[in-house]
Amino acid sequence: MEGLPGSSSPGGVLSRVVRPWTWSRTALRRGFQGLVALSVLPLVPMTWAWLTSSAHRVTAGPGTNWTTEVPAMPAALVLGAGVRNGKPTPMLSARLDIAAELYRVGKVRALLLSGDNSREDYDEPSIMRDYLIAHGVPAGKIVLDYAGFDTWDSCVRAKEIFGASRLVVVTQVFHLPRAVALCRVAGLDAFGVGDDSSHDWPVETLAYAVREFPASAKALVDSLVLHSSPRFLGRRETALDRALTG
Repeated sequence: MEGLPGSSSPGGVLSRVVRPWTWSRTALRRGFQGLVALSVLPLVPMTWAWLTSSAHRVTAGPGTNWTTEVPAMPAALVLGAGVRNGKPTPMLSARLDIAAELYRVGKVRALLLSGDNSREDYDEPSIMRDYLIAHGVPAGKIVLDYAGFDTWDSCVRAKEIFGASRLVVVTQVFHLPRAVALCRVAGLDAFGVGDDSSHDWPVETLAYAVREFPASAKALVDSLVLHSSPRFLGRRETALDRALTG
């Protein structure tokens, strides 16, 4: 009868000892490197957006001369941020206030408002236009893009549909690196201005900032990997040309 592992056989011969399995140094090192790579991977899209946009953005801080840092451009692209009860959300109102100021000080000559109008009862661009007109921007200097369903679509459509080549993109600071990076990848000479919403809406800003991690990953894939087309393209429009020359 054979002896149990680690015991002596009846004949006095020690049987083979089964040692517990252990990691080799090479396996441990490779495992550690894999964990580091997995932890760093989510930061790659955010890093790409920050580096691509780093020299092309400014924060519109209260009490600062932020407009002096913005280069003169033909137009500003204002990205939608939701409407409620026929009015812009507070964050969208802040974007529109920045755009109106850019127009007032002569940094841009027209405003391209890009938002969601995918449903008959939801019309971001028209509400954005009404807000700007009420704040002194001439209607003839406002152009509406009803198919700005996400940032990449807005940037591509600004170039391909509305014929923009240089513009100031207006959004919040947490969204600014991604917005500028996407517009520049789309072929626009883009500079960004962001509203620092953390003072007025800290909780909402934190939530949106966290969302930028997956959003930046999607942006990198859409723009650099897949070269995705917007949901709608359509024919070239001349509304922005008219607003700039009128």
